[in-house]
Amino acid sequence: MATAAGAPGNVRSRQNNASSVPSSSETPPFRVGKERQPPVSLLHFTNPRNVTCKTMKLRWTFRCYPTKEQEQVLARTFGCVRFVYNRFLHERTAAFARGERMNYVQTSAALTQLKSDPEYAWLNEVSSVPLQQALRHLQTAFRNFFDKRARYPTFKKKSGQQSAEYTRSAFRFEIGNQRLLISKLGRLKVKWSRRVYVEPTTVTIVKKPSGRYFVTMVLDLQPAPLPKTGEAIGLDFGLNHLATLSNGEKINNPRYLQKYLKKLAKAQKLLSRKQKGSKRYEKARIRVAKVHEKISNSREDPQKKLAWMLVQRFDTIYLEDLNLRGLSKNHALARSLQDAAIGGYIRRIEAKAAMHGKRVIKVDRFFPSTRMCCRCGQLHPMPLSKRVMECDCGNGMDRDLNAAINLLAAGQAVTARGDGVRPDLTSVGLGSCL
Repeated sequence: MATAAGAPGNVRSRQNNASSVPSSSETPPFRVGKERQPPVSLLHFTNPRNVTCKTMKLRWTFRCYPTKEQEQVLARTFGCVRFVYNRFLHERTAAFARGERMNYVQTSAALTQLKSDPEYAWLNEVSSVPLQQALRHLQTAFRNFFDKRARYPTFKKKSGQQSAEYTRSAFRFEIGNQRLLISKLGRLKVKWSRRVYVEPTTVTIVKKPSGRYFVTMVLDLQPAPLPKTGEAIGLDFGLNHLATLSNGEKINNPRYLQKYLKKLAKAQKLLSRKQKGSKRYEKARIRVAKVHEKISNSREDPQKKLAWMLVQRFDTIYLEDLNLRGLSKNHALARSLQDAAIGGYIRRIEAKAAMHGKRVIKVDRFFPSTRMCCRCGQLHPMPLSKRVMECDCGNGMDRDLNAAINLLAAGQAVTARGDGVRPDLTSVGLGSCL
């Protein structure tokens, strides 16, 4: 059986570990607490069913601890990356105003000339690879803008998150002893939370606004598919309960922002009283950044757990194609929606399903999943204050459970006919609901 390049260990033992994966009936319900880590064989190393899987690019993040000298080198590198990005963003914006186009090739040639100027000789003190990658990131930002996938690129700030990306020509990773050496930086101390068995394609060093350093690796991995369970589930997101499954299970909304709101307000109040540019201001800014980072990390934890639980237990997951940007314009619900981070849950579920051979299907946002009775198909007005579906047929079900059942039924009907994810209610026998 083929394994990843340089993967040590006994193949048979890893196969035995893969065969001991619990079935869907043995999987405990989702809860906020310790995460059930997937077996190593299910991630990328072995494929016990000999199923050919598509190679994917996955990003693994580890905490790193640079020395004082390395922090100084990284500070110069971050500053040079920020300068190159902002300068050529300004030049491309000016060219765009003149009706001209400036692409990556032109900016790369201009950077070469800039580095030969004695006034900008300090750009040669750091590795040239992060500077070149900054131009590639700028090109990607403009491409996303012109394709209407993102807003116009903005300037990088010194107080924001800093990053420097290195390609294979600027780093060396030793798989045997797990050592990472960066150009003009040397060996970097990394806290390896799991072993890396393949050589990364790129390495990015990130400094958070809180002052913590991380290293992210992009790896070409081949995830193994999870065992098929033959089960499908409908999932309806909400605010009272974060998610309601069509089988009756409910996921509580953690409300992490509400939990840390007083602590965040106190830290921001202390920051507002400090003189900008002073040492006390910097300490207060880091205190605020740590609270924001705590909230962000707290949100990511249940997202990963919910996504892993769903792909373990179900082969097909039906979601509603929510207009989250439009919903956030409701000022009465904007903070609660942002706190719930529903978009993050959807992205995690889609990514985890793609890794392990499961399907995520989105039902059209105009499908009346909340207003339609799941038993008889009759439509009812359902304001947010009404939490129970009350129908003449005797249905007295919770509105979120009713919506989840409707999403499951509509999604299965549409996919069975091969019509895509935008359901035609008339063609699938639901025309009486309109």
